[in-house]
Amino acid sequence: MATVRHAHTVWQGDLLKGSGVVTLDSSGLGSYDVSWPARKDEPNGKTSPEELIAAAHSSCFSMAFSGGLAKEGYAPARLETKADVTFQPGEGITGIHLTVTGEVPGLEADRFQKLAEEAKKNCPVSQALTGTTITLTAKLA
Repeated sequence: MATVRHAHTVWQGDLLKGSGVVTLDSSGLGSYDVSWPARKDEPNGKTSPEELIAAAHSSCFSMAFSGGLAKEGYAPARLETKADVTFQPGEGITGIHLTVTGEVPGLEADRFQKLAEEAKKNCPVSQALTGTTITLTAKLA
């Protein structure tokens, strides 16, 4: 059975001087201020669509990688994934780079890399973002 998650944003004003609030409705975890300056310059306590995509991508990749490792008989002690989403005003999102460091007992570095690449390809968020170049750095701790 499919699941649907919800969030909404209320925006006031024009693009350059306006601002908004994005609310995570499904989880109820909170509301976060968003603005154009937070998107193209420094965040100054506000978030951006790219930061939210980075959060979604890093968590989805970690889940996919953990599942792929388990399927191969490995139990990861720890995976730490960082997602860097690059935004270029006038062009949009120009790339995403995932960096994962893992502690996986009994796993060789080359196999870790191969399974990480498979997780990158098969993660549902990666699949949703296929119009963007996604790169990966994977290493064992």
